[in-house]
Amino acid sequence: MYVESPTMDAADELADMWVSLAADQRAYGSHLEAETNRGQIRSAINRHTISGRLRVVRESDRLLGFVMFTVDSSSLRRTVSRGLIENLYVVPDRRREGIGTTLLDAAETALGDEGVDVIALDVLAPNDGARAFYRDRGYNPHRMSVEKSIESDTHSKGDE
Repeated sequence: MYVESPTMDAADELADMWVSLAADQRAYGSHLEAETNRGQIRSAINRHTISGRLRVVRESDRLLGFVMFTVDSSSLRRTVSRGLIENLYVVPDRRREGIGTTLLDAAETALGDEGVDVIALDVLAPNDGARAFYRDRGYNPHRMSVEKSIESDTHSKGDE
C-alpha cells in the first residue's frame, strides 16, 4: 500500500469514488447530488491533479481512497493561512485499516509544506463516525453551520 499523486488517467475512477462518497453522505443529510455532479467533480479532480493537491492510496493497481485539498483563497484577509481538506474517501471494504489516516497525513504534510497555519474541513453533524475520526486526529470544532427547512414548524408559507 502506498500514497501517490495520481495521473490524469485516474480521473474517471476517482470521479466514481466521489460519486460513491456523495451518495453515502446523503444518509447524513448532505444536499449534494451524486451522479449529476460527476462532470464537475471530474474537472475538479483534474485541477487538483495538475496543482498537486490530490493524493491517492493504492495497493497494486487498486485505488483504495483519495484526499483532495487546497489552500483557502478567500478574498477576505485572515490572521492565519488556512488549508482545506475538501474530500476524503476510503473504499468501504478497506475502512478501519488506517488508510484514511494515511491520506489525511499526506494532505496535512503537503499543506504544511505550502505554509498553512491551520487546516479546516467540513463534516456532517449526524456523521458520528467521521466526527470521531477527525477528533481523534486533533480536529476540534471551530465554527458551526446551522440550517432549517423553509417549511419548518416555526415558519410556513402562508404565515404572515
